[in-house]
Amino acid sequence: MIDQAAKLRKLINDKKTASGQTVLQNEQIVEDARVICVTSGKGGVGKTNFTINLAIELSRLNNRVVIMDADLGLANVDVALGIIPEHTLLDVIHGEKSIGEVMSPGPDNIKVISGGSGITELVDMSFSSIQQLTEKLLLINNYADIILIDTGAGLSSAVLSFVLAAQEVIVVTTSEPTSITDAYAMIKTINSRKKNKEIGIVINRVKNITEGDIAFEKLKNAAKRFLSMDLYKLGYVFEDNNVVKSVKKQVPFIIGYPNSIATKNIKDIAIGLIDDKGVNMKSSRNLDSFFKRIFGFFRQEA
Repeated sequence: MIDQAAKLRKLINDKKTASGQTVLQNEQIVEDARVICVTSGKGGVGKTNFTINLAIELSRLNNRVVIMDADLGLANVDVALGIIPEHTLLDVIHGEKSIGEVMSPGPDNIKVISGGSGITELVDMSFSSIQQLTEKLLLINNYADIILIDTGAGLSSAVLSFVLAAQEVIVVTTSEPTSITDAYAMIKTINSRKKNKEIGIVINRVKNITEGDIAFEKLKNAAKRFLSMDLYKLGYVFEDNNVVKSVKKQVPFIIGYPNSIATKNIKDIAIGLIDDKGVNMKSSRNLDSFFKRIFGFFRQEA
């Protein structure tokens, strides 16, 4: 644990930009942001709550983090954080606002972009309009080292569009049999559309490590046997009454209950995501390709 902490401190010291630093739009972008899509096979597994708390911890580890709320049916990142966004992605699509202007400030320097109904408008856009929008969206690199995409739950075309376009995917599930089944259905669908995609698994609300291990092994073994693919264990988040309290207060538990077991779990997962060797998620970062894939998937589904 000491070695891991020392390594993390070195990673933090080597970061080129501190959280919250303003970057002018005419500055040269050195590296594309890392895009991580967080999804689930069914609703009610704590996906959005996990995403928000993970974002805060990643920000505390000296990453500029932007959450894009891509849940078309029930966008609720802003609700969970107790913030009211003045603008959404729709304003960028209509050319009324820049990507920086539609970001709502969140705790610990994270920023939130509400997708809302704007995402569905991508279907009817012309090629030239998509090209112009892509150029606007690429400026998100000026504000983010990591972009967390919080999708809706289930296998809708909108959810799959983001999942398939992202470089990295995290599937959140619980240990309940129905949740495991739905998570496997999501993994199977992803694999059928894009072979060899690396998927990390988070088991939420486990009572103990054994319960988490059993749930993960079920998914891992099924994926290996029937899909010939490997899944990566990112970690478990333990059942914690403080999580329920934090949701009611609209305060992320990592802030309201910093000494809780759930907070410790999130910190461990965040460290694992930064440490590529610990996660085996090594994907090339190309934000331009990500957005073009998104637009392509939406137009195919139209």
